[in-house]
Parts: sequence; C-alpha cells; structure tokens
Amino acid sequence: MPHNDENKQFSLSPSDTADLKTDTSSDTSKDETENIHSAAAEEKEALLEGSEYEKNPEEEERIPSQLPVLAVRDVVIFNYMILPLFVGREKSVRAVEAALEQKKFLLVCAQKAEDIEDPQSEDLYHFGTVVKVMRMLKMPDGRVKVLVQGVSRAVVDDFVQLSPYLEAHITRLDEIVPQYDANTEALLRTARELSAKVLTLRGIAVNDISPLLESIDDPGRLADLIASNMRIRVDEGQKILEAIDPVERLTLITALLAKEIEVATVQARIQNSAREGMDKAQKEYYLREQIKAIRQELGEGEQAEEDDLRELMQALKKAGLPKDVNKEADKQLRRLRTMHNDSSEANVIRTYLELLADLPWKKLSKDKLDILNAAKILDEDHYGLDKVKDRILEFLSVRKLNPDSKGPILCFAGPPGVGKTSLGRSIARALGRQFQRLSLGGMRDEAEIRGHRRTYIGSMPGRIIQAIKQAGTRNPVIMLDEVDKLGNDFRGDPSSALLEVLDPEQNHTFSDHYLNVPFDLSKVMFICTANHLETIPGPLQDRMEIITLPGYTLQEKLTIAKTYLIPRVIKENGLKTPDLHIDDSAVTAVIKQYTREAGLRSLERELSSVCRKLARKKAEGEKPPFSIAPEDVNRLLGVPRYTEDEKEKTLQPGMALGLAWTPVGGEVLTIETTVMNGKGQLVLTGQLGDVMKESAQAAFSYIRSRSDKLHIDSSIFQEKDIHIHVPAGATPKDGPSAGVTLAIALISALTGKKVNPNLCMTGEITLQGRVLPVGGIKEKILAGVAHGLKHVIIPQQNMKDLEDVPSELLKKIHVHPAANNDDTLSLVFGKK
Repeated sequence: MPHNDENKQFSLSPSDTADLKTDTSSDTSKDETENIHSAAAEEKEALLEGSEYEKNPEEEERIPSQLPVLAVRDVVIFNYMILPLFVGREKSVRAVEAALEQKKFLLVCAQKAEDIEDPQSEDLYHFGTVVKVMRMLKMPDGRVKVLVQGVSRAVVDDFVQLSPYLEAHITRLDEIVPQYDANTEALLRTARELSAKVLTLRGIAVNDISPLLESIDDPGRLADLIASNMRIRVDEGQKILEAIDPVERLTLITALLAKEIEVATVQARIQNSAREGMDKAQKEYYLREQIKAIRQELGEGEQAEEDDLRELMQALKKAGLPKDVNKEADKQLRRLRTMHNDSSEANVIRTYLELLADLPWKKLSKDKLDILNAAKILDEDHYGLDKVKDRILEFLSVRKLNPDSKGPILCFAGPPGVGKTSLGRSIARALGRQFQRLSLGGMRDEAEIRGHRRTYIGSMPGRIIQAIKQAGTRNPVIMLDEVDKLGNDFRGDPSSALLEVLDPEQNHTFSDHYLNVPFDLSKVMFICTANHLETIPGPLQDRMEIITLPGYTLQEKLTIAKTYLIPRVIKENGLKTPDLHIDDSAVTAVIKQYTREAGLRSLERELSSVCRKLARKKAEGEKPPFSIAPEDVNRLLGVPRYTEDEKEKTLQPGMALGLAWTPVGGEVLTIETTVMNGKGQLVLTGQLGDVMKESAQAAFSYIRSRSDKLHIDSSIFQEKDIHIHVPAGATPKDGPSAGVTLAIALISALTGKKVNPNLCMTGEITLQGRVLPVGGIKEKILAGVAHGLKHVIIPQQNMKDLEDVPSELLKKIHVHPAANNDDTLSLVFGKK
C-alpha cells in the first residue's frame, strides 16, 4: 500500500497519513519533478508541526464557491489526506498565494497527461478535491513547498479565468451516508483483511495497524484512506475519487487490493528465488573453499592441481597433435589455468583436452599385406563368397603396391544371416587392423555421427570419433551395420551426415561438433552392411561399392553346417567333438523342415537345440557318443515347421507357377485365376501391393489387345468377371516380377488350356508383351529346383545373372530365356 519500501507505517490520523504519503506528485516541469522522499523525511517534523487537523462542518460551510485551481501531474488527493507538494510553475505558485490571501482553500485537479507544461481547462479532470493549505515554505530556488489536506470532493462547473492562475466555479459534493447492512460489513472486513495482507507481503508489521483499521466503520473514509496509500495510477485514482457512493468506492478499492496482492505475491516469489539462488552460490563457494583448505592440509592442494595440468600437457605433447589442433589445445589450457578446479566449465574443458590426448592423431597399425595368408584367413572364416573375397584380396594387392591409395567404401548387401558382419571381422583379421562395429539401425539423431557441441550439458563426441578412440589407431576397420535402417526426424538426418564420413575426398578433414577441429578419416576402412538397397539414399549409395551377398543354397548350407556350425554348437553346449555324430541326411532334414531362410541363424539355433538335448542326456549319466539320423530329428525338434509343397502332377486351367524373391530366399507362388458371370471387372486378392496390381492390369490389357491371336472371344471382357488370387493371402506381396505369370494364368483361364506343371516363370510384362528383367534370379532358380520343377522361364536380359548360379543347380533345371511373352506360349501350353 505505501508507495515505496521506505514507508513502514500505516496510520489513520491525519499526521500519520502524511508520514505514509511521502511519494508525492508535483506540478513542476518534468526536469524539476524529482523523488522528494528524502526531502520529506528531513523536513517532516517542521512541516507537520501543528498539522493535526480535523474537518468540521462549520469550516466546510465556509468553502467558497469560486476557488483557485492547482494542477498536479501524477497524484490524486482524497479526503482526510495530508500531503506535501512542491509547486514550481508560475501559475501554480500564484494559485497558492491567492488561496492563502483568501480562506486557504484550493481546488486540486489532476492532469490528464503529464507532459503538458501549461495545462488548460480541457487538459484537466474536472472532478477534484478541495484542500486546505496548512503550511507553506518558500525554497531558496524560488519554488514553494506546501502542506495540504483534503477537505471535500468537488466538481468544476466552469473556469472563471485561465491567467495569471486558474480559477473556477465549483460545486462541493457532500459525503453520502451509507446504508449499513451485511454487504457493507462484508466489504469493510474484506478491505481490512486485504490491506493487512498487502502490508504483510510488503514486509510491513501490521500489529499496530490492524486495530486502527478495525476502528473505522465509515466505508467512504476507509476507502479514501486506503486509496491515498496505495500504488495506483492517476486514471484508477480518478475513478475512485469520482465514486460518490461510499459502498461503490470501497468495492473499487477491494478489487485494486486483490490485484495488488497478486502482484506482490509474484514479486515476493521472484525475490525469494533470487535470494535462494544467491544463497546456493554462496554455499557452494563456502564448500569449495573448505575442500580447498582440506586438500592443502593433506598436501593435495594447488600442487596436486598443478601436477594434473602438467600430466595433461605432457599427454597432449605425446599425442602428436596437428598444428591447428595444438593451437586449440593451448587456448583451452590457458582457459583451464584461470578457472577454479571444481567449476563445471573447468570439468568440461578438462574432459575435452583428455579426449584430444587420447585420440590416435598419428598412430597407425601396420597392415599385413601377405596376400596368400589373407586368402587363407578368409577361407577359414567363410565358405563360398568368392566375389567378396576376391575384392578384399584386390584391395590388399593395391595397398601393397601403392601404400598411399585411398581405401574403398564397401557395402555388403544381402538377406539377414548370410555373414555380412562376421565378414567384416575377418577382413580386419586378414589386414591386421583393429575392428569396430557401429549399429546404425534406428538411429535418428545426426549428433550420433557428428557429436554434440560442447555448449550442451552432457555433450560428447560422435560415435565415429568414439570408435577411433576405442580402436587406438587411425586406420581401423569400422563396420557401419544396418545402414539401410537409418531414420531422420527433427534432430537431423544421420544419412546426410554420413556423406562426409564415407567420401574419401572429404573425410580427411572430418569435423566433429564436439572436437571442433578436423580429424583425418582417410585411413579408415569403412564397411557398410544392408538388407535392402532401396531405402539407402542415392547420394550415399553413390559413395559405396555395393557387393551383393546372395542367400545360401542347400548344398552350401550343408557344407557350412558341417565345417563351421556343428563344431561351434558342440563346444558352446559343453560337448566334445567325439560325443556327437550327425549324418548329412539329418542336417538336410533340419534345413528343409525347420528353417526357411537365406542365411544361417535359424539353422544354428536348431543345431544348438539338438546339442542341448544331448547335453542333458550326458549330464543325466547317459554315455556318449550320440548318433543323429534323419528319423531322430523329429523326435528331438518336434513337429516339422515347414513341409515341402507336394508338386502337383497337373495344373487346372487358370493356374500357373511363378517365382518370387523374399528376404529369406526364393519362393514358388501358385497364381489362380477364374472366370465368372459379371460385367467385365477384374478382381485382385491376396494382399497384393500397388506394383503387383499394376502388373495384373498390364497383363490383362495385353491379353485384351491380343484376343484375336489368342482365340479369345472379346465379348468375355464385357460379360464375365475375372478373379485373380495369390494364395497365402495373409502375406503381403509386391513387385513387378509376377507379370509374366499373371499373363499366363489369365490366358489359361480364358482359353481353358492347362499350363505345364513342371514349369515356373518370372519376369515383368509390358502392354506390348515384352518381358523385362527382374532381380533375385539365383534365389528364384534355387526355389524352383527345391520344388522339383524342371523348366524355368526368365527374361532374356537376366541370362547374364546365371554366372552367380552354381553349376549343379543349372544341371537340375532347364532355363528358357524370353524376350516376349508370345515366345513362351508354346513352351507353357505344349503347342502353338
């Protein structure tokens, strides 16, 4: 309620009210308007001497109807309010002198705008307060200081004169006697409680004030008293002054008090928070000083800190930092010397410098460039994969002849479980380099690659730099696993950050955000792995040399199981090699009946399950050796999970066998087509993707355009509905490679001719009947052989892919190339 924190009293007597109201307004110019708190405090005793003034009815009756007018800038005066004012403007001084010459009464009106130096009638509020000049004091600088007390509300009827001072006819407004009821009493109590609460929030004692507030029963006087001591704007004060009804006036005051409580509460909370923060800082400083004193007593004070810094400097010197990196390290060392050892910033800088010291800036491991020994190591670890092994040996040969050559960025693409990750370990062993693997699957934050800036709490370098640090050399083999499963979101695109890492022309100055200095990655051999190339961005694919690892054939799986998997699972399950003998036919049964994959993970799990059951027998006392025949497989592993579909001797009209590629290998799909009465609609079912649906539409359009040559009645397309279904309806299917099969199945259904049951096919078809190349030829031919089929139709442009198909497979199935679907009809239906 007081205007500033210097005022710590709240009084109801006129003199005590003057004590409170030291933050006053004046009518002086803006340059002359000053805070007169100190002046009021110094001269308060002189000004208030004999100032005990109480209004009486007789005196109020003597108030003239024409009074001088004093304009004030930033204060509204209320009844019973005693206030010292500085008066400096000439008009105002003359108005005070005129009042003293008459009956000492003066009308005080507030200005609407503070910046008006010579206010006219329209610049003033016409509702003001009649005051009595109680004391006047002339200042040495010509200004006048007066002490006034509010006597009565009044309104200006008209201005009599504007110079040499303002004078006006007024109408004095008498106080209305309020009607005392429950509402009035409630307002009185609320105003007293809120006033006490405001004073408490301001830190002012209310013990002496509460009884004084309780003693006032007049709502108008209580409202004027509270308003005269509140921090309110001129417009708000003017509203209260103009409220003639005491109850209405007290209601306005109550609303302002409630608002003041909200402001004071927020202010107190801010001050307490600032004080708590300062107390915490002082406490931390005090504790640090205690720790420092304890360390000095133990002989671990400044000397220990100097020793740590000296060790850090020596480590940085031994690291062989490049010139620009050494410059940054010296800069951070100078900053560290000026900081307190226990400050958070010092810990950040120390951690950064330790990382610089630990990184292998010049340490290189020596490559083993014995080509024959490398070939031996690769053959020991992996069966087959001749193309990959040849590429690795070529790299070693080039490095042996040209040590400064830049390393390739290899990407092994293939289905899960074919040995992509383990091949990276073998490459590192063959080269004699350290191996580090980074799993990129699901990574969405670019900072995982480039690191976080040191401005963030808990920042750290990216995983590339961390791998280099862990390897301890500048030329390790780093495998970026599952590069096709990178994601991106609001935190950035990690695949874009990899563009610099995997470009030999750029990565010699790779900049990690945490390091903020370039690091040379050109000596690192990066190897990526992926299951699907379609999800890898084009620019990233362009930086890599893609090497495709196809799925293993049955014969390859059998050889790998005998050579690698069975000895491993025997050892892992506590058995010895002489304890177990598994027939090749039993391993083949496990492969066919319990696994369906392109890789070897499921096969290894099933073989491990067999070994666990035999290990239990051995642990229970049964003596080895154990022999596993094909008939024992079902007893040990349970009911077969997969059964080979029995090859149908004949196919019904509308049926055709197609070949499909899946991540676990090739599949033989039976496509069924039927013709029924309808309106010429083409119905597709079997959870087909958009591309496969478009292939069916293209095949249908091709047949309609060839209906005469195929001896198909064209009216069928208007009178019949054709339904195409691909079994295993719960499995999503997509891709263009079923186009030829769809066309053959449609022709079979429309002509009633049966398809050769020993024939399968693959290829994309166009509207003109052209057969376009597709992928996964090796896996598809493998599926056809496993199904017992004798003939397969593939696009003519895919004949080059037969180099990857083992020769023993090509002996079991006859491959027919096709450039146009018309060329395949005689082979499919047995005659033209």
